[in-house]
Amino acid sequence: MVALRDAAETAVRQCLGLEAGESCAVVTDDEREPIGEAIYEVATEITDDAVLVRYPPGETHGSEPPAPVAAAMAGADVVLAPTTKSLSHTRARTEANEAGARVATLPGITEDVFTTGLDADYESIAAHCEAVREQVADADEIRVITDAGTDITFDVGGRDWFSDTGIVHEPGQMSNLPAGEVFISPTTADGTFVVDGTMRPHGLLEEGHRLTFEVEDGLVTHISDDEIRETVENAAEAVGDAAYNLAELGIGTNVAVTELVGSVLLDEKAGGTVHIAIGDNAGIGGETEAPIHLDGIVREPTVLADGDPVELPQPDGS
Repeated sequence: MVALRDAAETAVRQCLGLEAGESCAVVTDDEREPIGEAIYEVATEITDDAVLVRYPPGETHGSEPPAPVAAAMAGADVVLAPTTKSLSHTRARTEANEAGARVATLPGITEDVFTTGLDADYESIAAHCEAVREQVADADEIRVITDAGTDITFDVGGRDWFSDTGIVHEPGQMSNLPAGEVFISPTTADGTFVVDGTMRPHGLLEEGHRLTFEVEDGLVTHISDDEIRETVENAAEAVGDAAYNLAELGIGTNVAVTELVGSVLLDEKAGGTVHIAIGDNAGIGGETEAPIHLDGIVREPTVLADGDPVELPQPDGS
């Protein structure tokens, strides 16, 4: 398919910058094989040292891949991982980066999201990331409020903000694709956040459907939705309070995403949104390990950095 081919070209050549003489591991699963094969085809035209590794889909987002898959990731210069369940928050991904690999994860990617999300100018996205980081980097406290009922304050605690630009050209770098966010793992948080965009397992929420979360001292203390509450409770049976950890605050910077489509991978990158996650943050600058990482997208937020409004990138044409 031409559209898959074009998106794969952007991913391999522009975003990862694969060069002749480098090794490349394309990691996919039984449900995402066409995307994996499109990426692999482009990679083989650049280097003779490329491999396509396929395994059964993981049970949950953040579950570790089989040992041979992790070994292939750690042994490659470049890793692209279009998978059903996310490898972003796994030890396998962390260890591949620590070994010097450039890694792009594409969790839950579909063919539509792949072709839509990679039809973007990633140099422009990187510039938007830098503009947001300049506004938040020195702040001690970030507050997010919305008309839907969100009012939550995050203590940054000296932790670093990271940019997911989609440009992964240096050893040890990692990005999601599609890309476009600035994010942090706060040390603590207090308040309420109301998801009115996209969140698993519901996908894109219908108008008027909202998911409410109460947070105290960095832990989620109330979840309005039965399915999400059950997911967190099940994880808590294994890891206790770590499952309730307020894991991440992210700010979308991809202005090519003009509307939410129901894919967390794409929607969390949308300019003019923020996303807040529960669970694991050990792979993104935090200290909490958990078998879940649940992102919820919040529409039309006002973001304040130490009380000063943050200018958020807005979707093209808005």
